[in-house]
Amino acid sequence: MRLRDWYWAGGNGKEKEWRGRGFVFYLKGLEAKDLEKVRVDRWLWAARVFKTRGDAAEACKGGKVEIGGENVKPSRPVRVGETIEVMKDGVLREYRVVGLLLKRVGAKVVANFVEDLTPPERLEVRRETLAQTVLKRAAGTGRPTKRERRDMDRLFGD
Repeated sequence: MRLRDWYWAGGNGKEKEWRGRGFVFYLKGLEAKDLEKVRVDRWLWAARVFKTRGDAAEACKGGKVEIGGENVKPSRPVRVGETIEVMKDGVLREYRVVGLLLKRVGAKVVANFVEDLTPPERLEVRRETLAQTVLKRAAGTGRPTKRERRDMDRLFGD
């Protein structure tokens, strides 16, 4: 199935219609049974969990994506109702597949296809660690400024 075979509302009557979650989709040359499963790497990319499909595939290969407690390959099909666990940025996130996506859609539309089950405590731990790591550096440490370099050149000579 190619991305260009996917149609949002419209068409000339030859497309097959698929409805779900208040949206109407039209498919060219495809049956509704073709939407029963989608590759996990493609779904994670389309659901905006990862920025690129390659990143999603690498996460699957690296053992950072689990379905049913088992690591999955990028080609494993995802079905509606499954729970996907993704280790990203040091936080184990959980998502329930509410609907299948074939191509990347807007963030507002994604909310109709994904249910985030991640407990807020996990996200709070991530925020706290980020706040601690983004501290300002002490004066005089790190790379010297241009003015400081010129002063050192004058002091030590060329």
